[in-house]
Amino acid sequence: MFVLSATLAGLAGATKAIVFQLASLTDVYWTMSGEVVLMTRLGGMGTVFGPIVGAAIIVAMQNYLATFGAWVTIIQGVIFVISVLLFREGIIGVLSKWLKKPL
Repeated sequence: MFVLSATLAGLAGATKAIVFQLASLTDVYWTMSGEVVLMTRLGGMGTVFGPIVGAAIIVAMQNYLATFGAWVTIIQGVIFVISVLLFREGIIGVLSKWLKKPL
C-alpha cells in the first residue's frame, strides 16, 4: 500500500509542476512531506479515496483557518494526534466500518 501512496504522491507532484509550470524549493521542503503524511493518515491509509478526503480536509482547514496564522500548524498537529489515537483506520476506514455494521 505504501508503494501506491508514493506513486499517487509522485503523480500529484508531477501534475502540479506541469499545471503551474513551476517546481519551487517549498515543494521539496520537509513540511510538504509532513502534510502529505498527515493527509494520508487523516483520510485513511490503504485506500485510494482516503488520501483524497484527507487532502480535501487539510486544504479546507488551511483556507478557513488562515486568519490564525502560524497556529494553523499547531491545530493540524493536534488533529493529527487525535486522529492517530481515535481513528486508527482514518476517516474512510471508520466510515466503512460504520456502514458495514448491522443496526
